[in-house]
Amino acid sequence: MSNVELNIPNHVGIIMDGNGRWAKERNLPRSLGHKEGAENLRKLLPYIYDKGVRYVSIYAFSTENFERDINEVKYLMDLFTKHFENEYDEIIKRGVKVVFSGRREPLPESVLESMDKLMDATKDKQNGVLNVCLNYGSQFEIVDMVKKVSKLVLDGKININDIDKKIVEENMYHYLPPLDLVIRTSGELRCSNFLMYQSAYSEFYFPKTYFPDFDSKEFDLAIEEYNKRNRRFGKN
Repeated sequence: MSNVELNIPNHVGIIMDGNGRWAKERNLPRSLGHKEGAENLRKLLPYIYDKGVRYVSIYAFSTENFERDINEVKYLMDLFTKHFENEYDEIIKRGVKVVFSGRREPLPESVLESMDKLMDATKDKQNGVLNVCLNYGSQFEIVDMVKKVSKLVLDGKININDIDKKIVEENMYHYLPPLDLVIRTSGELRCSNFLMYQSAYSEFYFPKTYFPDFDSKEFDLAIEEYNKRNRRFGKN
């Protein structure tokens, strides 16, 4: 498909899976797998935006991930803080706005401070959006949305009959366009509570490659596969 103009998805979601298994197969500690995954993301994101993708949502840490080994969780929290503070210069230079989806509790204060600084530094950027799903679960997002909409009704700001698809979407963590393509690395065939509402009509792609090895060539293969799909949205 190299000589054919490709249809580039507007919004791509990436479930960055396989860091731990990448490390295990190399007889390395899981922490190094997470470090390599974070470094790969830093290199991959500029390429994705250069391809013409405008919105990228990444699954960095789920609500359930807090149930992992306490030392692994602590390492990941420290890694998030470091990368949010030091590794997003290229994204900022490109004019990409960074937002976070998920619950703030029980994230450590150091992570919250680095998140807030990054959001503040990019709040006026208009050349794309990076949605970092951190301490995120789609079921929790829907629960939180229901609470917000219910409060609007109780406060008399809207009538219950006014509730429609647009109001639901406006009261999710962020009002973003629907996902066109969801990529889950490592070969696992499930969405794992990732943006389930937003991916209602997404195309899914499941490469067996672990995320630390999911480079620009692998992303191009995902785009080629996306272009083979016939997106009918239930109309025929």
